[in-house]
Amino acid sequence: MTICIAAKHLVEEKQVKLITGMQTWQEATLVADVGKKAQVPVLSFAAAAITPPLTRLRWPSLLQMATNSSAEMNCIAAVVQSFNWRRVIAIYEDDMSGSESGMLALLSEALQSVGCEIEHLVLLPPSSSLSDPKEFVRYEIAVLLSKQSRVFIVLKSSLPLATHLFKEAKKFGLMGQESAWIVSDAVSGLLDSVHTSLISSMEGALGIKTYYSDKTAAFLHFKAQFREIFRLEYMKEDNLEPGIHALRAYDSITAISQTLKALGSDSTNLSKNLLEGISSSNFRGLSGYIRFLDVKLSEPPIYRIVNVGWKRYRELEFWSSKFGFSGNLNFKQSGKNRLSPSLISWPGDLVARVPKGWTMPTAMKKMRIGVPNGSFSDKFVKVELNDSSKKPYDGFCIEVFEEVVKILEQNYSFPYDFISFDGTYGELIDSVINKSFDAVVGDVTILANRSLYVEFSQPFAESGLSMLVPVKSEAQKTWMLFKPLNLDMWMATCGLLSYTMIVVWFFEHKTKDSEFKGPRKDQLATAMWFIFSSLFYAHREKIQSNYTKVVVVAWLFNVMAMTSIYTASLSSMLTVQKLEPKVKDIDWLRRTNATVAGNGDTFVPDYLQRVLRLNNIKSIVNPHDYLKEFDSGSITAAFLELPYEKVFRQEYCNRYTLTGPTYRFGGFGFVFQKGSPIAADVSEAILIMSEDGRLKEIEEKWLSPSKNCPSDTNTRTDSLSLKSFWDLYLISVVPSLVCFLVFFVRLSKSTNKVTSRRTSLWSKTLELVRNLSNVRNRSVGRVARDKNKPGSAQWESVSP
Repeated sequence: MTICIAAKHLVEEKQVKLITGMQTWQEATLVADVGKKAQVPVLSFAAAAITPPLTRLRWPSLLQMATNSSAEMNCIAAVVQSFNWRRVIAIYEDDMSGSESGMLALLSEALQSVGCEIEHLVLLPPSSSLSDPKEFVRYEIAVLLSKQSRVFIVLKSSLPLATHLFKEAKKFGLMGQESAWIVSDAVSGLLDSVHTSLISSMEGALGIKTYYSDKTAAFLHFKAQFREIFRLEYMKEDNLEPGIHALRAYDSITAISQTLKALGSDSTNLSKNLLEGISSSNFRGLSGYIRFLDVKLSEPPIYRIVNVGWKRYRELEFWSSKFGFSGNLNFKQSGKNRLSPSLISWPGDLVARVPKGWTMPTAMKKMRIGVPNGSFSDKFVKVELNDSSKKPYDGFCIEVFEEVVKILEQNYSFPYDFISFDGTYGELIDSVINKSFDAVVGDVTILANRSLYVEFSQPFAESGLSMLVPVKSEAQKTWMLFKPLNLDMWMATCGLLSYTMIVVWFFEHKTKDSEFKGPRKDQLATAMWFIFSSLFYAHREKIQSNYTKVVVVAWLFNVMAMTSIYTASLSSMLTVQKLEPKVKDIDWLRRTNATVAGNGDTFVPDYLQRVLRLNNIKSIVNPHDYLKEFDSGSITAAFLELPYEKVFRQEYCNRYTLTGPTYRFGGFGFVFQKGSPIAADVSEAILIMSEDGRLKEIEEKWLSPSKNCPSDTNTRTDSLSLKSFWDLYLISVVPSLVCFLVFFVRLSKSTNKVTSRRTSLWSKTLELVRNLSNVRNRSVGRVARDKNKPGSAQWESVSP
C-alpha cells in the first residue's frame, strides 16, 4: 500500500494535476483509485493482460501507455509453432493479488491454437516477499527435472528473480542442448541494462522485444542525453543504453507537454482537459506511434526476436500480428509463418539442429514402451518371455519399430525397454495417458477419440473394417455351355440367325442356277443349313446374288467375333474358381438380426452397434474361436480389421471371403504421450521406410498371402450381356437392310414403268407384291406386256 500513500501525498500535499509512471498493472490500478477520487489523470506504463470491459467505468481517469498482452502471447506461440514443440513449461512471477494472471490465460489460449499445451506452471511469488529467493528458486528448478518438457517460457519476472532463475537452471543442466528458453518482453526489455553475468547464464535463450527504431535523429539525440545523465547518476553501471521503458516515459512526457501547450493559459477544469488532450494525442514518439483507443495504445506492436548471448543479444527477425515473421520491416513482401532457425545459437551451443524440447531417453532412464500381450495373431506382436531360446518380442509391429529406431539413432540415442501388458487395448491407451508408459508399440488403430488424449505416429499399416463370411462353391451345372451368354444375348443371336436366313433365301431362291431351288420348305431348309453351317465355316452352297454376298460378309464377321467371345468366356468359367458369399450385404444381417462377431479387445463391437446398427453382436478375443463359431453356426459373419483379415485368410482363404463395403480407419500407429516430439521423428522415419521399400518388405515377410490362395477368391465370370455387344449385331443387320432397300427401290421403279399412271395405289401395291414373289434376283430391268393377257405384266431378264 506504499504506492497508494505516495499517490495521496502527491495529490493532497503537492497538489499535482497528473500522475505518470507505474510499471505494473497492480500499481496502476491502486493509483487509479486515488486519481478517481481526486479527479486526477493517471498515465500508466503498464496495461492489463486482458482489458476488462468495465475498465473505463471503474477507472475513468486512467490511460495506459501500452497495449495488452494478447499480441505478445501470439508471438510466443508463433515461435513455439516454428519448431513444432508440443509441450511447454510456463514460469510466472505474480503479485500477491494475482491481478496479472490474465497473461497466463492468454498464453494458454494462444498455445492451444498452434497445437501446444502447458505441461507445468511454475508460479513464483514476488521476490520482495521471499526471505531467501535463491533457495526458493532452487527448489522449483529441482521439481522441473522430473518433467518431460524442456521448453521454458518466462512470462514475467523481476530482474532479481530472473537472475536466480537462470543461474540455477544452468547449474541443474536445464540450459542443455535439448532445452529451449523463451523470455517475454517483461524480461527482454531489461537486457539493455542488465549485468553481463546474467547474460552469460541466459546464453541461447530467445527473447521477445518490443521494436522501436534506433536510427532516427530524435532517438540519437535522446540517447546522447540519456547516456550523459545516466553516467553521472550511476557511475558503476557499464550499460548506458535506454530501454523501451525509458522511451515510453519520454513519450508520455511529450504527450503531456503537447497537451499543456495546446491548452495554453486556460486552467479551468485542467484535469479533465489534460485527460482529453492526452487521449487525443497522435504523434510518432521514440517508442512508436502514440495514439489511444479505449484508454490504451491503439497501434499493434511489432516485436523483434533476439538471441541472447555475445555479451548482450543478437537481433534475428521481426514479428507482426498481421504478417508473421520477416527478416525486415517490409512484412507484405517477406512475411512468413515460421521463424528461421539457421541463425539461432541454442543453449549448450547446439547449432546443428533444433532442440527437441523434450527430455530424451538415457541409459539411466530408458523409455518405457508397452507391448500388448494378446494380439489377434502372433504375426503382429509375439511375446515369448518364458523361452530364452526365442526372441522375447517379435512380429510385424516389433520389426517395424526396430527399423524406426535404427533411423532415429542416426541423430540421437534412443534407449528403451519393452514391457508386456495384459489387458485390453483401451486399458493400454489409458496407461499412456496416465504416464505409466511412455509409448505403445503394437497393432493399435488410430481413432479420433484416442487422438484427443495421446499422440499417434504416421500409420505403418492400413486399417479398415470388412465383413468376413463363409463361401459356397458354385456347382458345375449341366447347362454350362449356355452360361457364357445371358438370355438376351441368346435371343438376339437366334433372332439375327433367323433374320439372316430369311434375307439370304429372299435374294437367292429365284436366282439363276441357284442351289436354293425346290419346294418352299426345301428352300428354307437349305437357307437354314447354310446359315447354321457358316457358324463353323462349313457351308458349301454357292451364292449368286451380290446382295447376298454383302449380307453374308457381315454375318461371317459377326460369327467370327461371337465365336471368339463365346470361347473365351466359356474357358474362363471352366477354369476360374468361383466362391460365392453366403451373406451378400449388411442390410440382410439387420433384417434377420443375425449374430455377428467382432474383436472384443478393440473398438469393433462398439462401432458395429453405434454406426452399423447391428444389435446381435458376439465379442470374440481368441482368433481361433472364429473358426469354431462359424462351424457351429453360432455366428453368420465376422467383422475384422484389414490386417487381421489378411492373416486369417492366409489359412482359410478357400473357406471364407470378404463381402460388402470396407469402412476405413486411420491405420495402425505407434502411441506416444500427448505432445511428444518423438512422435514426429517416428512419423518421419516411417515415411522414409515407406519410400525406400523397407516397410513393404517387412509387410510381405509377415503378412503376405499364402501361395495356395488365389489373389482374389471372390472372382467370378458373369454371363455376357447384350449391352456390351449390340453394335456387333447392328453391323450384321444394317448391310442386309441396305441391300433389301436398294433392291426394293429398283423393283418399285420397274413396276411403275409398266403400270398406268391412272392405276390406283392399291393396284400398284398388289402388282409389286406379285412381282416380288416371281422376281429373278439377278435381273431386275425391263418389263414386257403379255400380248395375250391385257393388263398383265411379264418380267424379262435384263442385265442391270
